[in-house]
Amino acid sequence: MAVDIQNLFNTEIPAAIAKNADAAKEVGAKYQFVITGDGGGEWFIDLTATGPTAVAGNPGGSDCSLTMTSEDFQKLYENPDQNGMQLFFAGKLKVAGNQMLAMKLKKLFALK
Repeated sequence: MAVDIQNLFNTEIPAAIAKNADAAKEVGAKYQFVITGDGGGEWFIDLTATGPTAVAGNPGGSDCSLTMTSEDFQKLYENPDQNGMQLFFAGKLKVAGNQMLAMKLKKLFALK
């Protein structure tokens, strides 16, 4: 089932972070998501002790930046473990900064 990316980043993730602030802080990183195509956008997610927050835009200062199309984000969201590696090695998921932090993203999606 397709996820509404705008709703996910603008409503669901901020609510999950607020509800589970201590668990979110355990991730200990700042992420920038750049999703192109239909329903895409840019979001900054701070999962550090100074956060946790999720806001639209690109204020800079991320530890790990992920860029992909909205179609590829759907695949990543459905199965982060399997599809994340496939997308990365196929060049469809671009990761800048600390690439190891991308492996912690399933913790973010599990907060819901």
